[in-house]
Amino acid sequence: MSSDYPVPDMADVDLVELLRALADPIRLQIVVVLADGEPHPKSAQEWGFDVQKSTMAHHFKSLREAGLTRTIIDGRTHAIQLRRSELDARFPGLIASLIGGAAS
Repeated sequence: MSSDYPVPDMADVDLVELLRALADPIRLQIVVVLADGEPHPKSAQEWGFDVQKSTMAHHFKSLREAGLTRTIIDGRTHAIQLRRSELDARFPGLIASLIGGAAS
């Protein structure tokens, strides 16, 4: 993790802001994919959305700033990972509900 990509302390994560970030269908789908807990590449082509690279960067930033994700840097490679265990501890059942709702 880098100071270039700060994440809020989980105690400061606001449920309303978190839900606001998830109101966008692309961001919700990103979280559904990230729910496996693994880091995923941030490169736009990996995600298959028909949007510009800058739009994907905006979605990733919105999720990070809302407290949902963290950015992992390994050399020149950037990955995004859901803060699943922290989110499950702070908002029990929320991620599971989102995933279930998005799947139906």
